[in-house]
Amino acid sequence: MDADIRRVLHEHARLNREVETLDDQADLYQAGMTSHASVNVMLALEGAFGVEFPDRMLKRSVFASIAAIREALLEIQAG
Repeated sequence: MDADIRRVLHEHARLNREVETLDDQADLYQAGMTSHASVNVMLALEGAFGVEFPDRMLKRSVFASIAAIREALLEIQAG
């Protein structure tokens, strides 16, 4: 799962550093991701994992780190 999340971030987040160098807890917004890019990340994650983020998860904190994204995806998949 982490490899797929990192691939999506590499392709869509427009980070100012390589995603491979980021810790799972690193703030993706501090690493250069904009709000606009986070929407592209969300859409790409939905496609990659075959899920849809519910409205309650459409907030900055859900996409703030690799760990937060992983947690949200696991919750959606479990649910």
